[in-house]
Amino acid sequence: MRVINVAAAQLGRIQKADSREAVVKRMIALMDEAKAKGADLIVYPELALTTFFPRWYMEDQAEVDTWFEREMPNAATRPLFERAAHHGMAMNFGYAELTPDGHYFNTCILTDQSAKIVGKYRKVHLPGHSEFDTKRAFQHLEKRYFEPGDLGFNVWRALGGIFGMAVCNDRRWPETYRVMGLQGVEMVLIGYNTPSVNAEKIEEGPEKRLFHNRLSAQAGAYQNSTWVVCVAKAGVEDGHPLIGGSLIVDPDGEIVVEAKTEEDELLVHPCDLDATIFGKNTIFNFALHRRIEHYGLITSRTGAVPPPEN
Repeated sequence: MRVINVAAAQLGRIQKADSREAVVKRMIALMDEAKAKGADLIVYPELALTTFFPRWYMEDQAEVDTWFEREMPNAATRPLFERAAHHGMAMNFGYAELTPDGHYFNTCILTDQSAKIVGKYRKVHLPGHSEFDTKRAFQHLEKRYFEPGDLGFNVWRALGGIFGMAVCNDRRWPETYRVMGLQGVEMVLIGYNTPSVNAEKIEEGPEKRLFHNRLSAQAGAYQNSTWVVCVAKAGVEDGHPLIGGSLIVDPDGEIVVEAKTEEDELLVHPCDLDATIFGKNTIFNFALHRRIEHYGLITSRTGAVPPPEN
């Protein structure tokens, strides 16, 4: 058995006026609780340090830049890294990254148990739109503020296992999990900030959004025989509600623990990485069963093209 005690650290609402320092204090409190419960790894949400700022339309680039981190760790987050090193706990969290050469990404990182960054992922599947849309109930401007990730879907060896990362909308795309599955991934870490209502389909509310959250994580876990850890930023941020529903899914696609609130909430579960072996050696034995000669459209085409009419 290769058991890792994983802490899914859901964060409740972060208002526009909340400082990074205040948020980091909340993250440290959850980390201390995780340590008391024997966690080896703590997983925080997408854009964990700030409110979900892509809901706000901004034309002033200087204002946009205030939401981005130019280095990691920095002054605001250094206490989090120091506490993680003190506890000997690996961690994963998301933030808005502004690179030295001027690129903007929705990023997450993985550290080892000494708080050294060992992996970085930049969100590939950006949802939403780039200009103010009067037809939407609220704005979702990720395509305005971020570039598509340029690092791909990599995996890293850590804590005696093989880990991958993704961010929010990535979890809805089967390619996300499969590319990591083809690298032997044993645990996928995913943070998200998901609005409680679909901006373009108001009747799609929290229940359907939570259903899709579970469906995506469970399918990805089962079809690649991997653990999946999905962690939300939840609650009502300046009048805009986000779903909770943080969860951990086992390699059989079953939810083993799920958040009950939309507040700061910690879920801790022992995850045996060896539980991935059976599925990888049987029904999802890729080397034995995959037929890549029939998969060409997956990488050669983006939009769907129906067959010609008779």
